[in-house]
Amino acid sequence: MDVLQPILHYSMHLLVPGLIAYLFFKDWKKVWFVFILTMLVDLDHLLASPIFEAGRCSINFHPLHTYYAMAIYALGLCFSKMRIISIGLLFHMLTDFIDYSLPFLK
Repeated sequence: MDVLQPILHYSMHLLVPGLIAYLFFKDWKKVWFVFILTMLVDLDHLLASPIFEAGRCSINFHPLHTYYAMAIYALGLCFSKMRIISIGLLFHMLTDFIDYSLPFLK
């Protein structure tokens, strides 16, 4: 699983959003681009010391990965102009949670 985890992590951050965009949106390339841009939410990792720690869960640790932030992202689903960004941000949070949970499935 140690070898597969980075592959799964980056696939879920880059390829799966493309698949979601392709399956559900007519203008899928634009939507995929927006989904990729939502990865900028990870800039909040720069506020942590150390910036990367292998066993640390991003969820509710980094400011833009808190439950409060996720509630705002979910609220964005109610507004058509924010919906694609909100989907991207919430999927990013799901991806981070899955990535953190994988070692516990051993």
